[in-house]
Parts: sequence; structure tokens; C-alpha cells
Amino acid sequence: MEKLTIGGLGVGLILVLLALRVPIAFALGGVSFLGVMMVRGPQAALGMVGSLPFDFAASWELSAVPMFLLMGAVAFHTGLTASLYTAARLWLNRLPGGLAVATNFTAAGFAAASGSSLATAAAVGRLAIPEMLRYGYDKALATGTVAAAGTLGALIPPSIAFVIYGWFTQQSVGALLIAGIIPGLLTAAIYTVMIVARCVANPALAPRIDITAASREKWAALLKVWPLPLLILFVIGSIYAGVATPTEAGALGAFFAFLIALVQGRLTLGAVRHSVSEALVTTASLFFLAVGAVFLTRFLAMAGVPRFIAELVTQYQLGPIELVLAMSAVYVVLGMFLDPIGLMLLTLPVFLPAFKAAGVDLIWIGVIVVKLIEIGLLTPPVGINVYVVKGVVGDAVPLATIFRGVAWFLACEAVIMAMLITWPQLSLWLPALMG
Repeated sequence: MEKLTIGGLGVGLILVLLALRVPIAFALGGVSFLGVMMVRGPQAALGMVGSLPFDFAASWELSAVPMFLLMGAVAFHTGLTASLYTAARLWLNRLPGGLAVATNFTAAGFAAASGSSLATAAAVGRLAIPEMLRYGYDKALATGTVAAAGTLGALIPPSIAFVIYGWFTQQSVGALLIAGIIPGLLTAAIYTVMIVARCVANPALAPRIDITAASREKWAALLKVWPLPLLILFVIGSIYAGVATPTEAGALGAFFAFLIALVQGRLTLGAVRHSVSEALVTTASLFFLAVGAVFLTRFLAMAGVPRFIAELVTQYQLGPIELVLAMSAVYVVLGMFLDPIGLMLLTLPVFLPAFKAAGVDLIWIGVIVVKLIEIGLLTPPVGINVYVVKGVVGDAVPLATIFRGVAWFLACEAVIMAMLITWPQLSLWLPALMG
């Protein structure tokens, strides 16, 4: 059997195993091991297992992942993020759909501290959904806002997805993190415009409320928020200015998160234990998944699949837009069934040779990829963020209602994707200024 045929059959077998709900790491790693054994023999397969996991885990760039996760966990478990929603609610409640708008910006702020979409949806959902429902907000609007705004964690730095993409594609992690700023803020802004417009057109969605608070109370709530923006600006600013690598910025961010919580008297032994445990468990699961993707990359390379794809791109003279549209279609379909990081690591070994052959800017592609996996967090039947919100609300809101609320945000995502594809400078302008 030809090597290329073995590679194609291996990819097909992986998709079958994923359809059978086999864990992604096992599907990628197991099929890749068997594939290398068929292409190069048992010794090559055993050598891959013996060397690649260590080489992966020893990567300096990836040490930013546990640092960013730890910083977000400390911010959440010590209550640094809870004050953000309180301040946003007091200042924005008079807008049409004010509580939903406050929820959207709270999620953006939490995302910038945690780098995790699931953590953002869960944390903000616990704070905001009961409040919106108490004031008579439409259930679909309330839950859909939290599920969609939670996806900002994949785009706004520090983003775990960008760190893993940068390591996999050998692109600057710092440039990728900075590249996500404008698309992330653009997403939050378009979400806000849609929420306000819907609530103006149909006031029954969000009854106007006036949470009475004196100016002194509003400013006091705003002052309580200062540590979180300061922490975020410090991390992003140090990367942008070039004074710290993403790993160093993550480590300093985690240290200062601990220090701020200690100064404010919020750092308890339980918070430390929960924060460290959460960061360790999440890092281990991500790394286990990524090792499977490294195995797949080695298998496909030995089978000649990347070279075959590059030759196809050259032969048919596919341009960047055609490749991006083809990739988007694949991501939208697979994103309905796979978790975001698993989807990215499954598809990058296949698409990366095509983009390299076409000479496409991989920083721009990184933003597009992360945006697409963000959309996958919302699409049925397996929109993970929707299920996270369902876990928060329990039986109070049916699953179908949450998906109905998310549909409006998916329409916004279509507009945002069109803008990012049409104007690559939305993603590339800030990284270019880094020099």
C-alpha cells in the first residue's frame, strides 16, 4: 500500500473514531502510531512515542499556558472578577438591554484575565444570568449573551488557543496575542450593537430598569475594579512593548494576581489550592491532546500528505480567499461536534501546508482559525459554551431556548468573519507596529 494512501486512510479512520466518541487524544495518538508503524516500521513508531512527548513538553513557548491559566484561576477564585460585573451593571443599566450589555463587557474583561472561553461562560453566567432573569429579561437573550460573550476568551489575549497555534505553526506567540485585540474588541462591540438594537426594536426582551445608585456608589464600584484592568494591561503591554515574552508576562501576571489578592485580603488557602489544582488539571488535559496532534503531524509528514496538499494548491492555483473559505466550511461543520482545541490540532496538520504553499500570512490565518473555533463553541448540536450555560441555569431554561438566543450572535459572527477575511489589516495592524 502506498504511503499517501495510508495517510488518507489514517485521516478517515480518525474521523470515524471521533464520530464514535473516542477521546480526541486517543484517536489522534493511536491512529498515528499505527500509521507510522505501517509506513516506517515498529522501531520508528516506538521512537516517536519515546521522543516527541518530551520534546513537546519541554517547549519554552508552551510554558505560557499554565501561567495564563493560573492567573485566570486566581482572579476568579479570589473574587477579582466579581466586582467587574457589579461596576458594569451600575454604569450601563440604563441602556436598552443594559444588563446584557454589562454582561457582554464583563465577559470581555474576564476573558482577558483567564484566556478560557469555558471558564468565562461559567463564571459570568453565575453572576449575570440570575440578575437578568430577576429583572424579567428574555431567557433566550440572557443565556445567549453569556454563551456568546464567553467565546471572547478564545480571542482576547491572553488566549490559550493562540499560544498553542503559535507553537504549532512556529509563529510569534506575542504577535498572535496582540493580533487578537482588535478582532476581540470588534466582536464585543458588534455584540453590543446587536443587543441594543434588538432591545430598542422589542422592549419586552429587556424591561428598562433603573438601579438607583448615588454617584459616590458608582465611582466606588469602579474603583474596586482597578486591579483587574491593571493586571490585563500589564500583561498585554509588556508583550506589546517587547519587554517580556508571553511566558514571562504570564508568570508575572500570575504573581501579581496572587499579590493583589493578598493585599486585598482575599488570598485564602482554599483559593490557592483551587487555583493551582484547576490550572494543573486544565494544562495536563490540553498537553495530552496536543501530544496526539504532534503524533498526527509526524505520521502525515512520513506519509507525504503535506507535500501532496502543497502540490494541489500549486496545481490549481488556489488563492488565499479560496483556501480560507474552504477551511471555514470544514471548521463550521467539524466545530459542531469537536471541542475547539481538539478541532484546531486535528486540522492544522492538513491545512498548514496549503497555506504555506500559497504564501499566506500565518498570523492572519491564526486569527481566522481562533475565530472559527470560537464559532464552534456555539453551533449545535455540541456547542460547548451552550452546555456550560445550561449547567449554570439547570432546569430553569431549556437547552433549545439557549440555542435560540445564541442564533442572533452567530449572525453577528458571520458579519465579523466577513470583515476579518476582507480586511486582514484588522488582525495585522497592531502586530506590525510591534516591529
